[in-house]
Amino acid sequence: MKDRLNVLFAAFEAVPFMKTGGLGDVAGSLPPALKKAGCDVRVIIPKFLDMPEEYKRELRHVTQFYVPLGWRNQYCGIEQLEHNGVTYYFVDNESYFARHGAYGYFDDGERIAFFSKAIVECIQYLPDFECDILHCNDWHTALAPVFLREFYGGMPLYDNIKTVFTVHNLKFQGQFTDLILGDILGLSHIAPAAQQLRCDRTSINYMQGALCYSDILSTVSPTYAGEIQNSYYGEHMEKIFQRRNHILYGILNGIDTEAYNPQKDNDIARQYDVNNIDGKKECKRAIQEELGLEQNPDIPLIIMIGRLTEQKGMTLVREVFDELMRESLQLAILGTGDREYEDMLRYYENIYRGKLSVKIMFDEKLSHRMYSGADMILMPSRFEPCGLSQMIAMAYGTLPIVREVGGLKDSVKPYNMYTGEGTGFSFANYNAHEMLFTIKNAVYVYYNKKDDWKKLQETAMNEDFSWKQAAENYVDMYLRLHPEAAGIRKIDSEPDDVGGKGENEETEQEKKTPVTKKNVEKKKAAPRKKAESSKTSKAKTSRTAKTVKSVKDNKTTAETEKAAEAPSIDKESEKVSQKQEPVKEIEKAVKSVKAEKSGQMKKDVEKDAVAANSDKETLKDSKKAGNISEEAADVNKTLKAEKTTKTAKTGQEKKDTGKEIKKPVTEDKSERAKTPAEKSDEKSNNKKE
Repeated sequence: MKDRLNVLFAAFEAVPFMKTGGLGDVAGSLPPALKKAGCDVRVIIPKFLDMPEEYKRELRHVTQFYVPLGWRNQYCGIEQLEHNGVTYYFVDNESYFARHGAYGYFDDGERIAFFSKAIVECIQYLPDFECDILHCNDWHTALAPVFLREFYGGMPLYDNIKTVFTVHNLKFQGQFTDLILGDILGLSHIAPAAQQLRCDRTSINYMQGALCYSDILSTVSPTYAGEIQNSYYGEHMEKIFQRRNHILYGILNGIDTEAYNPQKDNDIARQYDVNNIDGKKECKRAIQEELGLEQNPDIPLIIMIGRLTEQKGMTLVREVFDELMRESLQLAILGTGDREYEDMLRYYENIYRGKLSVKIMFDEKLSHRMYSGADMILMPSRFEPCGLSQMIAMAYGTLPIVREVGGLKDSVKPYNMYTGEGTGFSFANYNAHEMLFTIKNAVYVYYNKKDDWKKLQETAMNEDFSWKQAAENYVDMYLRLHPEAAGIRKIDSEPDDVGGKGENEETEQEKKTPVTKKNVEKKKAAPRKKAESSKTSKAKTSRTAKTVKSVKDNKTTAETEKAAEAPSIDKESEKVSQKQEPVKEIEKAVKSVKAEKSGQMKKDVEKDAVAANSDKETLKDSKKAGNISEEAADVNKTLKAEKTTKTAKTGQEKKDTGKEIKKPVTEDKSERAKTPAEKSDEKSNNKKE
């Protein structure tokens, strides 16, 4: 059994080397958590021109080779860097990656295909690393599972590799003309690959290939895993998810709780924590001043941080913008996106000066100051696979206002006006005025229910959104593909009590999505059942040995038990005291049966009926037939005539216990010696005759 899993984690971006969205945060935070969970994780990403110089100086060249890409053979260098205890590999090809930014170029189809092929090709060149799991993320790495099966299948090094594909945003799938199927991918002559990549008569879909070829599929929240199986959220991929839902996981993302911690954050005006939240007031005053808003500590400040797109709910904001700004609140927006929304916000900023601040850019440090100084964050997404901003905001005591969709629904508990419980505010439908009503409700609680507001803040700040639980769920998922690596964790832990469950068994099941409940628990059930059966068998054997001499098929066990607990029988001289020994054993057996029944222990106990007979042959025959069932707990009726005056007392006890005594099937009255009592009765009868 292996005690380690080797995971190659492939992504197109990772913090702190390159970030354009949530994928970069995940690729930078999840691998260290997986390593703590017991995996040997290596991350592979492109070497971009915009990579910070401080990291470029630390790069170490590992190897180089050529990647076959259609009719091309392209140079590929692999460079290495250690960061936060994790090894990062950087794919070097300046013609593809020595550009500003990560995406948006005319040859993205070729660039992404090269990167996916380089991932698979480099596995054979990496020193001291034999890959077990290839974990690919989003469409930028989606061709890797396809290349692995079609071009590298049958090679011993690659046959052991299992593939996992995680969907971070189904909206972006990587669709290109089918002309590149042969020219770049080299798959046009392979019918299964061509058919599973084609999404219409003239186009292919990179992500579709991964959805069909990967061994396990996952996405970044349980709710989103269910949503993408219907047509509204499925982006034309719902039929694949429906067909493969038995290997579809939904695992909620986490956040870097060290980077987003108001108690340790050096980028905010004043540090604070849940036990001393007064520092948040100073952070609010500072951000109001920085953004040119009215410096009023009593007015609620709502922020929006992220992409300005229809997906993020900007359509709803546009519909009720004037109504929203008539409320007694302030609004600050940070981000970039579609031109129509950027122009709209610039227009409104000129109208609502002092109440509205718009920053059409992205500044990581400024976002920290906004999280710390705001009272609420608005996220009215049309769809949201996971979302990280709401988790970050809660860590800073900023309450989220969200639509109940995807990861927003999984991470935000709506405010209960009757109990004061919750971690934020939510609405269900993609409706502008439903959003506006929810904002008004949040503002009302802010002004009029101070105790509830403080309770909401404290509850939100105490939520655990670290990567620990997510990493454990990913390891469980990996073990489904490589069960021989179960030594990575104690999966087969025995329960404390016979027949009982582990303390956290049900809780762990509930944390998993409906499509993931079946796998690891099945693996746990078999050894658990076996352990319970073993313990029960041992208890049964112990009880049997204490009541009577147990006769087993296994002669060795029987001899051991007899030597330890069976009363010694003098085969040469049978005395009355020796004949009474079985009676004592019977009394013990009756008491034991009573105790077992009162404790609801309905177990069959084997008993050895030892016939109190002076004849050696009779004693031998009686021992062979000495298996007495639970219903035959008393001695044979024939023993009554042999017993001393104590037999009458024993007979009364038998009546009290209501037990019926079976006659040994092997006893032959004609062959056994007559007892003194029987001889006396026989003489009396002869005299009468």
